[in-house]
Amino acid sequence: MISKVGQIMLYVNNQDQAVNFWTEKLGFRVVSEEKNGEMRWIEIAPAQGAETSIVLHNKEFVAKMSPGMNLGTPSLLFFSENIEELRNDLKNKNVKVGDIVTMPSGRVFNFADDEENYFAILEKK
Repeated sequence: MISKVGQIMLYVNNQDQAVNFWTEKLGFRVVSEEKNGEMRWIEIAPAQGAETSIVLHNKEFVAKMSPGMNLGTPSLLFFSENIEELRNDLKNKNVKVGDIVTMPSGRVFNFADDEENYFAILEKK
């Protein structure tokens, strides 16, 4: 039986740029960084209370090691208690953000990382 989601693999073109985006603009922290020969992965997570982390992998390297693997961007939904404040903060940091819209599950907006991958944030109080 599965008890929780442990890690989400995110395949990126530039790991260093991705780490900077997630830590400097979203406030994530680096949990660990590992290297095994040419393979390098960086685990990041929200600064507080995260049970699940994101592992940044080099897309080109993984494609060579595992041809045919789906390297598409997962559709991730993050939660925040104050999405207006977060949206304004991201916008001030030059992150591409969408409008806040009201959905049956609550208010939500999307944002893009530096590689034009889109993610969403839902207000959860």
